[in-house]
Amino acid sequence: MTISIERALRHMAWSNQKVFSAVEQLPEESLQSYLLKPEWTAEEILSHICDSAGFYAYRLGVGPRNTPLKEPQKISELRTALARHDANLISAAGLEDQELEWVRDGRTLQRWSSTILSQAVHHATEHRAQLIDALEFRGYIPISLDDIDLWAFDQFEKDNAV
Repeated sequence: MTISIERALRHMAWSNQKVFSAVEQLPEESLQSYLLKPEWTAEEILSHICDSAGFYAYRLGVGPRNTPLKEPQKISELRTALARHDANLISAAGLEDQELEWVRDGRTLQRWSSTILSQAVHHATEHRAQLIDALEFRGYIPISLDDIDLWAFDQFEKDNAV
C-alpha cells in the first residue's frame, strides 16, 4: 500500500464530526465562548472550519463554489455541510497532484493540490483545538483532544473494520 494523505483526511473528517456532535450537546450560550478575541467565538470557529473546508474543496475542483455563511447556522446544519465538504476533500486524495492557479485579492496564487489538502488537515486540527480551548476556558468540556487524536481514530477504524 502506498502512503497517501487520504488517511489524514479521513481522520480529519471523523474528528470534525466528533467535535461538532459534542458541541451540539452543549447549551446554546456556550457558542459565545472565546479565549482572547471576543469576535472569535466558538460559533465563529465552527462556521470558519466549515467554510474553509468548502473553500479547499472548491479550489481543488471537487466541490461547488462555497459562499461563506453570513448568518449563524445551527450546528447540525454546519455538521452536515462539513461532512459533505470533507467527503469531497477525501475524494481529492486520489487525484493527480497539480499546480493550481487563481486570483485572490488582486494577487495570482499558485498552490499544489497536495498543499491544499495538507492545509485542509492542518487548518481543521488547529481550529478544533482552538475551539475546545475556548469552550474549556469558559467552563464547557465538550470532548477531550485525546478522544479525537490519530491513535483514537486508528482504534475506531480497527473496531469498525468490515
